[in-house]
Amino acid sequence: MMGTFGGALEARQINASDGKLTADVTGEVEEEEGVLVIRRIHVAMKLAAPEDTREKVERAHAVYPMKCPLYRTLHTAIELTSSYELITTSSS
Repeated sequence: MMGTFGGALEARQINASDGKLTADVTGEVEEEEGVLVIRRIHVAMKLAAPEDTREKVERAHAVYPMKCPLYRTLHTAIELTSSYELITTSSS
């Protein structure tokens, strides 16, 4: 999911490479009939980018999931969510 979001950002001329886009992933597991089953996965991304990119980042975040192979494959079986935090940097 992070790779697809990063690609969506790059397509909008927002640099998401060289450590500018990072993610923490949290999974929630439940027991079902003695078997551990993954129920939810959340991807919390952080992007270091100028404030003036916020609107483009928000739009990219809204549309990228349905372009993501992982999301499209698993979203009916597991609750997949994501969020982003913009860590503002100077424009350059």
